[in-house]
Amino acid sequence: TNPHKQSPHAPLQQPRVPRPQHRPSVTVLYPGLPSHPHHGVAAAQMEGGYGGMLSLRISGGRQSAIDFCSHLRVFHLATSLGGVESLAEHRASIEGETSPVPDDLVRLSVGIEDAKDL
Repeated sequence: TNPHKQSPHAPLQQPRVPRPQHRPSVTVLYPGLPSHPHHGVAAAQMEGGYGGMLSLRISGGRQSAIDFCSHLRVFHLATSLGGVESLAEHRASIEGETSPVPDDLVRLSVGIEDAKDL
């Protein structure tokens, strides 16, 4: 399924991904954004786009990140980020108190849904 997942991402990512970055309560971590600290490396290594994986840091900590996930409509909550549907994960909740993943981090895997639906 990987070719089916990857091909729709390239033309859709750039118009869609930067929008949340303008909200003060969300920091977008995505190598396709020029503001990402490793954007130059990603640009050199990733031909045809930057993929459909990104992370969000939600201000307000753990509970704010969990609340964010509970309000998603199209993205399904899942521990596997390998499906063709759009998925979200609050990893710190899954791993527990000893998780090295920040409490405010939400991982998103953009699926093959129409960009207007996301």
